[in-house]
Order: sequence, then C-alpha cells, then structure tokens
Amino acid sequence: MQFLKTLFWALLVGVMVAFALNNMTMVPLKLWGTLYADVNLPLLLLVTFLAGFLPTFVALHLTRWRLRQRIAATDRTLADLHRVEAVSVPADPAPIPSQVTPGAVS
Repeated sequence: MQFLKTLFWALLVGVMVAFALNNMTMVPLKLWGTLYADVNLPLLLLVTFLAGFLPTFVALHLTRWRLRQRIAATDRTLADLHRVEAVSVPADPAPIPSQVTPGAVS
C-alpha cells in the first residue's frame, strides 16, 4: 500500500511539473491604478490554490483540536464521576438498627 501512495504522489508531481513547464507564460496582473506585475502562470496558480486551501486546512485542524480537547475533558469528568461513585457507595452496607424502647410492646 505504501508503494501505491508513493507512486500516486510521484505521478501527481510529474503531472504538475509537466503542466508548469508547458505553460510557462507571463500573465499581466493589474495591481492598482496603472501598476502591473508580470507573473508566471504556474506560480499564479500555485498562489491562488494555496490562498484557498490553507484557510480551510487550518480551520479543519483547529476544529479537530478543539473537539479532541472537549472529548478529553469529558473523559476526565467521567473518570472523576466513576471515582466518586466508587468511593461513596460502600460494598456491603451495614443494616440500620431499629429504635426499640424497652418495655414497649407492639
């Protein structure tokens, strides 16, 4: 399985490099006013991909981290409740003696 994953990533990188080499053209970007910047098309595509991918990637990892923290807090609370329950409930409760007054007949 590791070989297939390595093969997949190698093919993906190969396709990306082939695309970048075949499309190495300059694209004019209008920054503001009359200011233009000439940028390579593959670099522009990489920057736009990262601009869309990184925020969602960070949001995913922050959400997973927050949920792990909540699960850990819940597990600690459950462990504390089980510990308190085990201490407060005796294993063999002693019978409570009844209050009987001497000489009283029922």
